[in-house]
Amino acid sequence: MFPPPLHEKEEHAELREQARRFAREHILASAHAWDEAGEFPRELYGQAAAAGLLGIGYPEELGGTGGDVSHAFAVADELTLEGKSVGTVVGLGSHGIALPPIVFHGTDEQKHRFVPPVLRGEQIAALAITEPGCGSDVAAITTRAVRDGDDYIVNGSKTFITSGCRADLVTTAVRTGGEGHGGISLLVIETDTPGFSVSNKLKKTGWWASDTAELSFDDCRVPAANLIGEENAGFIPIMTNFAGERLMLAGGCVSIAQLAYRESVAYARERRAFGKSLTGFQVIRHKLADMASRIAAAGALVSELTTRHLRGEMVSGLAAMTKNTATDMVTFVADQAVQIHGGYGYMRETVVERLYRDARLYPIGGGTREIMNEIICKTEGY
Repeated sequence: MFPPPLHEKEEHAELREQARRFAREHILASAHAWDEAGEFPRELYGQAAAAGLLGIGYPEELGGTGGDVSHAFAVADELTLEGKSVGTVVGLGSHGIALPPIVFHGTDEQKHRFVPPVLRGEQIAALAITEPGCGSDVAAITTRAVRDGDDYIVNGSKTFITSGCRADLVTTAVRTGGEGHGGISLLVIETDTPGFSVSNKLKKTGWWASDTAELSFDDCRVPAANLIGEENAGFIPIMTNFAGERLMLAGGCVSIAQLAYRESVAYARERRAFGKSLTGFQVIRHKLADMASRIAAAGALVSELTTRHLRGEMVSGLAAMTKNTATDMVTFVADQAVQIHGGYGYMRETVVERLYRDARLYPIGGGTREIMNEIICKTEGY
């Protein structure tokens, strides 16, 4: 199949095996049912934590198991390949975008209060940036937090929030100052706070097993002690967080494409037409060859981005290039997988049909393809 990325070491291989076992035991048999149900059992968080999978990439003093983004990606990759449920993996990993702002910019008290319960699988964390009136334009958010003594009064709404229906805490972008990026702050809002509500559980094209919400804040009184970093200084942490998210999204594209390719090879070998297997036809072999080549190229770019990110280099431009390359690739591969499966590829019980829907989110989520091109233009100086 495809070799592991060159930056991976022995501990990555051990983690991959650990994640493979977990996916086979706890996800695979229920993948289709959870997708149809629109969520997976909450107990899965605790099971994943007990298996040592939720704390990867987080410091041990906060309940994590150490490692970095490359270790987290190796686990997510295997969970996808063996569990065959992208939505479940996304839901299990929503803390991967919700907790980093707390870990990197929060106080010691905030870190120890919010992070360990999530890594133990006892609580669910979500990130809330996008609003109904603004998507990729983070500087235009309108959800407002007004200081009132020791609290902030929050009013507004968020949408497209992964794990938002079941989250216990939401790392939320709010406007505490004037217009533009200079007036944005980050608040951790606990979902049992009066005035917080899930106004809508959203129905999506893909990622069905991952619940997605529209959230409302109606005079929601949040302790000022939940402010992450300095007031009006939330924009840079949000942008920094996006770089890591885009890396994981690009890696997710490679995982989905590899799974679609695996399913297609297996089907083409077994399916017979006109007296021979589908792999006996040059047109099918060439489709598979094109799929494999594009996956390998995107995977190499993800590995390069991971290496540079771990070195601490500024990688916003490369992250944008990698995300666009990977999303173009997975769109192509998922489409070809359905084509190879023919009518069965259009049926809901077929894995590649699910992957085809799941793949459509990636050119949109974490910054649209068009926004990525703008970032590339800025970093390239034109």
